[in-house]
Amino acid sequence: MHAADDTGPIKIAQSTALTGPLTDLGFPLHQGAKAYFASLNAKGGVNGRPIELTVADDGYDVRRATTNVKSFLGDGSYFAIFNCLGTPMVEAMLPSVIEAGIPFFAPLTGALLARPKGVRTVFNIRASYADETESLLRHLATIGIKRVAIVHQNNSFGKDVATAAKQFTGQFKLTETAIATVENDSSDAQAAATKIADSNPEAVLLGLAGKPTVAFVKALRQQQKGKGMPLYALSVMGAAATLKAMGDDATGMTVSQIVPLPGNVTVPLVRDFQQAWKASGATLEPSHLALEGYVNARVFAEIMRRAGRNPTRAAFIEAAWALKRYDLGGFEVSFNEGAPNASRFVELTMVGAGGRLIR
Repeated sequence: MHAADDTGPIKIAQSTALTGPLTDLGFPLHQGAKAYFASLNAKGGVNGRPIELTVADDGYDVRRATTNVKSFLGDGSYFAIFNCLGTPMVEAMLPSVIEAGIPFFAPLTGALLARPKGVRTVFNIRASYADETESLLRHLATIGIKRVAIVHQNNSFGKDVATAAKQFTGQFKLTETAIATVENDSSDAQAAATKIADSNPEAVLLGLAGKPTVAFVKALRQQQKGKGMPLYALSVMGAAATLKAMGDDATGMTVSQIVPLPGNVTVPLVRDFQQAWKASGATLEPSHLALEGYVNARVFAEIMRRAGRNPTRAAFIEAAWALKRYDLGGFEVSFNEGAPNASRFVELTMVGAGGRLIR
C-alpha cells in the first residue's frame, strides 16, 4: 500500500479550471487551499512534514481533466487527488481514480454521481446540490411563493438540480410553471428566458454556473415580464466574476452557500481563513470559493495528522471515515459511510449593491 517516505513532503495533486469559462471558480478554490497549506507548512507541516499541492489546469474541459488525472496516477508519487472542480470532469475521472484506490478528496461538485455508494476512497465535504435546492425551495414555500420556474444547464450538474427540484417542489407543494435548459455555450439562453418569462412564475430557480447564468439573466431582465422577477441560485453561480458580469441585473438575487460568508468575522473559521489569506499575499478578494478551498485543505491536513507519522493510504482512509463532529470553528464535518457528504451546511445570501453578497 502506498506510503509517503517519512521525511519528504506529502504530495497531492489537483486538476481544476485556472483558465476557461469557470476560472472564477477554479482559481480562488486553488488559492484558498494553497493559503492554508502555506500557513500549515510555515508551522512545520503535518507530523513534521510539509504538504505539497501540485495543480494542473484543465480549463473546465473533460478531455484535459482526464489527461491530467491519468498523468497524476501514472506518476506514482502522489498520495491523494485533491479538490478537483466540476461535475462533468469528476464524472469522467472517477472510474480510473476508484480503480487506482487513491483517495479522491473533496471534489467541487454537489452532484450525486460524485457520491458513489459503498466506495471508501471518495470523500465529499460540501453539501450536495440536492441539499442546496431543498433549502432554496423550502425558503420559497415559507415566504408563500407557489409558482416556480426551473432553468438549468444542459449537463450533469444542471440535471442533478432539476431532479432535486422535481422532488422538493412536490414535497413543498409548489407548482413548476416551466422547465428550460441552457447549453454550456449559452446559445439558447434567449429562448430559455422567453419560455420561463411566458410561464408567469413568481420566482425562478437557476441551476446554472458561469457564463450561461449571465446570458440567461440578461435575456430575462430584458423582457417585460422578467424585469423584477425574483431569482434563486446555487452556490456555484455566485462567483465574483459572474456577479460582476451581471451588474445590476443580479441585485436582489438569493444565492445558497455551502460555507459561511467569508467576511463574517464573528465565525472563528472565517477569522483563521482571513489571516491565512492575508499572509499568503493573495490579491483576490476573499470569497466563498476561496474559503471552501481553505476548508478542504484544513480537513485534509487534520486527517493526515490522525493517520500517523508515516501514513499509508489505507491509514488515511480509516482516519477519514473515523472523523466525526470535527469543528473548524462554526463549521462542522462528520464523515459517515451512509451519508453523501461530510457537511450539511447551507445558508442563504443575497446579492446587494455592487454585486456584494450579504446575509
